[in-house]
Amino acid sequence: MALLPWLVGKVIRIENETADTRRFWIEVPELASFDFIPGQFVTLDLPIHEKPNKRWRSYSISSWPDGSNIFELVIVLDKSGSGTPYLFNEIQIGTEIPLRGPQGVFTLKEPLNEDHILICTGTGIAPFRSMIHNIKNNNIPHKNIYLVFGCRTKSTLLYYDEMVQLQKDVPGFHYIPTLSREQWSGHTGYVHAVYELLCMDKKPATFFLCGWKGMIDEARNRIADMGYDKKLIHFEIYG
Repeated sequence: MALLPWLVGKVIRIENETADTRRFWIEVPELASFDFIPGQFVTLDLPIHEKPNKRWRSYSISSWPDGSNIFELVIVLDKSGSGTPYLFNEIQIGTEIPLRGPQGVFTLKEPLNEDHILICTGTGIAPFRSMIHNIKNNNIPHKNIYLVFGCRTKSTLLYYDEMVQLQKDVPGFHYIPTLSREQWSGHTGYVHAVYELLCMDKKPATFFLCGWKGMIDEARNRIADMGYDKKLIHFEIYG
């Protein structure tokens, strides 16, 4: 498959989502519409190294297709890296960034005839946010969709109010945030106990995992140990 051409994106809006997570809205002026499938990502070419492959950083699109040439990214600051410190410290409204995309096959396959269990940590919620809004906006038929979202504290739950509202607006959508470092009215602990409880009767399901490698590796093993075929487990690793 031929590589997609590089485009120029212009940052048109920036907002803090949490203390160390920021939302970036990027417009692609040369396109009338930036078309993508929920779950896909873009690659940014940042001026942080002389070698191209050391400048590239990929991020899942957190917004949903709306016919415009604007998309959103949600990015967490990694102080030990070089990409996100540049994005947080140097990027301003009006900054232009070379980008390539959309890319990736981490996408839902219609028809959605069985339960889907979406498991994520941190900014791994980005592709799932895109998917749920797209299902709502296009009235896509589906069975149960469970979003199991792991964070340390409630203050780090991305898009919390929005997800609570989506649970009210989308029949069959179940938002299950769980906190590993804080007691609250919801689930506590890690994501693994949540999806294992959901699947204790081994109901037909497809799994999508997004987040850090450690979580994904453990989840893949646990889901397989429950008796699910590995072909039912789709994943996108961050970092």
